[in-house]
Amino acid sequence: MILECGVDEVGRGSCISGVWVAACILDPERPIEGLKDSKKLSPRKREELAEKIKEKALCWSIGKTSLEEVEELNVHFATLLAMKRAVEGLHIRPDKVFVDGIHAPDINIPVETVVKGDDLIPSISAASILAKVERDSVMLQYHDRYPQYNFQKNKGYLTKEHMLALSEYGPCPAHRKTYEPIRKLLEKQNEAVSG
Repeated sequence: MILECGVDEVGRGSCISGVWVAACILDPERPIEGLKDSKKLSPRKREELAEKIKEKALCWSIGKTSLEEVEELNVHFATLLAMKRAVEGLHIRPDKVFVDGIHAPDINIPVETVVKGDDLIPSISAASILAKVERDSVMLQYHDRYPQYNFQKNKGYLTKEHMLALSEYGPCPAHRKTYEPIRKLLEKQNEAVSG
């Protein structure tokens, strides 16, 4: 039996904190109904499926890069690093890794990138769900700490409401200061102070 691992990330396009990546090897003997791209599932359905995946998968792992790593490496390389950590965190070595998207981490296991893989390959769908549920729980913690940004709703993505909160309160410690819209906002605020 060839062991295939699915890998997907969440948080790459956000403007707060790090990037979360899940790697998952499903058990062909224990199929899970309803796997698809996590963005197409309700939060409740995602949580139900995440529990089933954790219970039925041969193994799974979450890799993460920190806010500092995103700011130091840039979000692209931080995402690849989180992917590498997720795959290396598996207690079973897969024979092949399928990654959602077009970029693959540098690992010594055969890797294939698949555009829209989170809808096409069940192990990527499972990874997508695990990463999203993990990150969403952290966004709720950030929301409790910094309620003015409404992270429980926007999950750190730059919605109109989030931009308004940023212009009113400035960024919090969890925001990516190197992210262009936030960097420009900080530059404007510094100009206003020094001017």
